[in-house]
Amino acid sequence: MIDQELVKKVAHLARLELTESEVKQMTTQLGSILDYFEQLGELDVSDVQPTTRAIDVSNITRPDQLQVSVDREQMLAIAPDQDGDFFRVPKILNN
Repeated sequence: MIDQELVKKVAHLARLELTESEVKQMTTQLGSILDYFEQLGELDVSDVQPTTRAIDVSNITRPDQLQVSVDREQMLAIAPDQDGDFFRVPKILNN
């Protein structure tokens, strides 16, 4: 059974600040969830095939096709600022 001290400990580990009313509410809700899992554990699933999804899903993808890309020199030529073969961009981190 889950108690308020365990909820407070888990909240502390998760860096959550819970009020006393939230601790009471979470204790009740988490207890109900764990009780439900215990009920599920009592089911006989020995004849049930393991699955990853409840329904069949297939991924529809297109075949890869080679395409001509933009020339590197053309891209560098229109860049506002460059450094050799690289684009120069403003510094965004303060290190």
